[in-house]
Amino acid sequence: MFKRISALVLAGLTALSVASCGGGDGTTSAGTGGGGDDTITMGFAQVGAESGWRTANTKSVQESAKSAGITLKFSDAQQKQENQIKAIRSYIQQKVDVIAFSPVVESGWDPVLNEAKNAKIPVILTDRAVDSKDTSLYKTFLGSDFVEEGKKAGQWLVEQYKDSQDTVNIVELQGTTGSAPANDRKAGFQEVIGADPKFKIIASQTGDFTRAKGKEVMEAFLKSNPDIDVLYAHNDDMGLGAIEAIEGAGKVPGKDIKIITVDAVKDGMQALADGKINFIVECSPLLGPQLMDLAKKVVKGEQVPARVVTEETTFTQEQAKQVLSSRQY
Repeated sequence: MFKRISALVLAGLTALSVASCGGGDGTTSAGTGGGGDDTITMGFAQVGAESGWRTANTKSVQESAKSAGITLKFSDAQQKQENQIKAIRSYIQQKVDVIAFSPVVESGWDPVLNEAKNAKIPVILTDRAVDSKDTSLYKTFLGSDFVEEGKKAGQWLVEQYKDSQDTVNIVELQGTTGSAPANDRKAGFQEVIGADPKFKIIASQTGDFTRAKGKEVMEAFLKSNPDIDVLYAHNDDMGLGAIEAIEGAGKVPGKDIKIITVDAVKDGMQALADGKINFIVECSPLLGPQLMDLAKKVVKGEQVPARVVTEETTFTQEQAKQVLSSRQY
């Protein structure tokens, strides 16, 4: 009898240990999921909290899960792929009904996604894609078209300098190395400006999507490249950090150096309205409602589109002034 009780206690402790893997269980609504009732349980493995965009994205997912009556088990990977993989494996062990995650990087997901597939747990990619050739490993990808975002940034720049024959020196603050938005925003931008040899990217380096790193890298750019005409930052936060560096170097952001960013978070939009940023390509973080709708459908076994693209726009200074007060993030 004692051995049996000990075994039961040990099993309970093991279950608690499994539930805490991958950064904690951020349950936001009632219900256990995976246990035979009608409540859906979603395991969501977030990239981290590296930017204002990501914070808004997390809030959207959490609030939408609560509104939809979906139990959310949430983990913060702190921008580390190994933490996301650990969280996903935890969700598989907990037998959640659906797994959603925004991949830190594009590569290296096949083994854990195969584990989810073998466990018959559907997976939804949000915000970022993976480079797996086996598209059966996930049901759908919900997010922006990052290549198109890069193209929009490039098109604005080409239009601004259409009457100039002078060389345009560009520095680029890339997102996290290996991530889908960093790869695609760079590719889209390069595709557009590459048609005109006067546009030259003289320096390009990752700023990890953070304001602090954006400032640090921009300071280095300014020291090694005195003649910078344009900064293209893969997100607002890096652009905002770069503004601090530009001002610290005695230059005027938006005038001495034109600045293009991606996201359109409130701080970025304020800088745009103030003339410190010149153009922003929107990338909406408010994916929660669409994600919950897709989750319900895939759990029921319904067919969903393999790719769901969010609708987004671009902003000039005047447009930012008009919508700033109503921004949700």
